[in-house]
Amino acid sequence: MGSIWEIDFYSRPILDANQKKVWEVLICESPADVGKSMDSLFRYTQYCPSTEVNSGWLRTALQEAITQAGEAPIKIRFFRRQMNNMITKACQDIGIPAQPSRRALVLNQWLKQRMEEVYPQEPGYQGGTNPSVRLERPLPQRLPDALEGKQWAFVSLQAADFAEMSEWEIGFGEAFPLEIAQLSPETRIPGVLIFSPRALPIAGWMSGLELAFLKFDTTKGERLILETGATESWILENIKNPQILAEAKGFEEAKQKANGVHFIGVQSDPDAQSFTGFWLLQEVNLP
Repeated sequence: MGSIWEIDFYSRPILDANQKKVWEVLICESPADVGKSMDSLFRYTQYCPSTEVNSGWLRTALQEAITQAGEAPIKIRFFRRQMNNMITKACQDIGIPAQPSRRALVLNQWLKQRMEEVYPQEPGYQGGTNPSVRLERPLPQRLPDALEGKQWAFVSLQAADFAEMSEWEIGFGEAFPLEIAQLSPETRIPGVLIFSPRALPIAGWMSGLELAFLKFDTTKGERLILETGATESWILENIKNPQILAEAKGFEEAKQKANGVHFIGVQSDPDAQSFTGFWLLQEVNLP
């Protein structure tokens, strides 16, 4: 399996000689497992004059990045919806699928680092925020009936337990190095396990989405929500039982203590020794 890349193409808090915003493309490899070293991830960056912001310029930058990396990725993730057309066009022109996704953990960390350490050193730097355009998000959808789990449970593991994740028997799934979240080995990482005789189609359906994170939501009742893609979300469960409600609150509290890290697993039944699906997730605040 080839690599997956994360991309951001947007204006930065820097003005050129004509007092126009300087744009920049950031490209980085998206780690797929816990054993990947952050230092080994491919990265590429290039500034773009505001007069040349178009899919053609971006296509050329992508081609240069592929040359530097030595191979093309199997897909490219991006989180800024307002850049959808330009990024999708540039990727299509070189034959790589582009996927709206909030699973841009390395890119998010890199952007924060550049905002703090790199851009302030550039001529024309303009302090303050460089907000992204906020677009309206659709309401959470109900899961298709065929994909609802027969039962599910809140569980937790220590961060140290994930050191052996590469040895677990997992069908569909994805992870990332926990050094991204800077957790101690003793940190409890909360998760949700879904059990169903239809574990395979459930995990297969999930693998076709860009899983972002799970959250306990109280805006309209008390619900467990699965966030996917750039804006999509799904209602995993409407919670009524007081005991499960307490566990859901505990899940959310533990997730915050673990810097947003959590997981979701799919198994055929509670006694299964393997995972039909397992995803390590992190909730982050993207620009």
